[in-house]
Amino acid sequence: GYGNCIGIPTVGGEVSFSPSYSGNPLVNAMCVGVGRIDKLVRARADGPGNLLMIVGADTGRDGIHGATFASVQLDESSEERRPAVQVGNPFMEKKLLEACLQLTEEHGDWIVGLQDLGAAGLTSASVECAAKAGTGIIIDVAKVPRREAGMTPYEVMLSESQERMLVIVKPEHQDDVRGLFEHWELHVETIGVVTDDGLVRIRDGDAEVVRVPATLLTEAPTYVRDGVKPRWLDELQAYDLSQVANEGRGGGDTLLRLLASPEIASKRLVWRQYDHQVGTNTVVPPGGDAAVVRIKGTKKALAMCTDGNAAYTYLDPYMGGAIAVAEGARNVACTGAKPIAMTNCLNFGNPEKPEVYYQLKEAIRGMADAARALGIPVISGNVSLYNEINGEAIWPTPVVGMVGLLDDVAQAVPMAFCGEGDAVLLAGVRPSVEGLAGSEYLRVTRAIVAGRPRIDLQAEVSLQRFLAAASAAGLLRSGHDVAVGGLAVTLAESCIASRIGAEISGVPDDASLFAETQSCVVLSCRADDADRVAALANEHGVACASIGRVAGSRLRIGELDLAVADLSEAYESGLPHALEGVTANV
Repeated sequence: GYGNCIGIPTVGGEVSFSPSYSGNPLVNAMCVGVGRIDKLVRARADGPGNLLMIVGADTGRDGIHGATFASVQLDESSEERRPAVQVGNPFMEKKLLEACLQLTEEHGDWIVGLQDLGAAGLTSASVECAAKAGTGIIIDVAKVPRREAGMTPYEVMLSESQERMLVIVKPEHQDDVRGLFEHWELHVETIGVVTDDGLVRIRDGDAEVVRVPATLLTEAPTYVRDGVKPRWLDELQAYDLSQVANEGRGGGDTLLRLLASPEIASKRLVWRQYDHQVGTNTVVPPGGDAAVVRIKGTKKALAMCTDGNAAYTYLDPYMGGAIAVAEGARNVACTGAKPIAMTNCLNFGNPEKPEVYYQLKEAIRGMADAARALGIPVISGNVSLYNEINGEAIWPTPVVGMVGLLDDVAQAVPMAFCGEGDAVLLAGVRPSVEGLAGSEYLRVTRAIVAGRPRIDLQAEVSLQRFLAAASAAGLLRSGHDVAVGGLAVTLAESCIASRIGAEISGVPDDASLFAETQSCVVLSCRADDADRVAALANEHGVACASIGRVAGSRLRIGELDLAVADLSEAYESGLPHALEGVTANV
């Protein structure tokens, strides 16, 4: 992968499936970095008279309209309008990154701003920098290095060629900056200047081709549309879940089917294609609740994950948005980290349609309420709208990226059970029939998506505070949240990860086994610490009960009795088997 080539480990690998993605697949990525606070550089074009320099790859026609094409409704004619795909050059990117880091860490006084060229290329980068600073800019596109002849100013300004940076440089250090980048064998040119009039002026040599206020481009008017709840939603939400609560479909067979379903099965097939140990800082690799990466030179570490469940948002946009945030934070908390920041990507259909606008508005409201309840700032985000093909929209898919901080990497809590004889505890909201709403259990056993997902945000807050306290006290040996597939899958995954079995009691029916009840986690601790963990949970207003112990080589839950080896076989082979027919035709 591109990231591996430039020294970035790939520590995630979430994959979700829905027929709605068949003609409109989604790819969301989050990149996390660390830096010294006193060395941070902002993307601002402050100071009239300062210079705009472009550095990195030459500009071509690749990617023009790439950002807007991402928000186009697709049909049979879409292929004709597809922009030229950018071809990445990771070696160039590595040099550019290292040069920029040297510039900011050793010579930060030479510059006032730094901005990458991404969506909408030089247009977005330059205009946003000026608007943030309340300044204007003059750019001469004739000075922009190009790799294709005959490019118009329009094409130069909108090109999304990769591996380029815009640097706002103090004029007295222009030669210093040029020398630094040339040392890294990077092409660098001065293409413009910061002004004090608030105007964006684009020139092509002596000819002025654009003159417009920067704020006109960045402060677009906000409008509120009328959202309409889809008529089919009431029927789906009213589905009687109690009819499946005690149907006795055979817990063991059902668990194996769930573990083998593409939605739940191991995504090792995906993440093993990337290097998750580049840089030798990865402590907890992909495949768990959240990855943990140490911050070299300190005791600290970052926990990070991406989360989102389109089925929940399809059934209740508000609850789906709230659950995406809560589960992301819960996954980070299960590692012992404190959630400190989140980002998001909102993948939806055409917001001009009242039903889609309703989904978008309600999902955002749910995400906002959850973020406020948990005290987590939303530090960035983007949208991908108009995800439709031939008039059919994708399921509403808010994806949340969450980052947490561990003060001591040695206290990172794994997903895997650790040792025989450890107590297994269930903490948080007790699984119930309501948790079958939107569950993989319904999709696998009945081929339906129905019900109304729910979450109690105050219960979530209490649970995560308890997890932080228990982890800080060194009481937890493992932690894994109850999510897709429910309690049975959660227990199975902890067994698979450790290759140790468990003996579980007090789980009466399929609803308790397979309900995807929110604000619920499976923990393990030394048997002697079980009472302390329960007491600490009680102090935080969290229900916590011992449900069994780690033991043997089989998972036993009442009449369910399966070898861990069989669980692992179903879990590891599920995705490869599901894709066999697909890959054979590629």
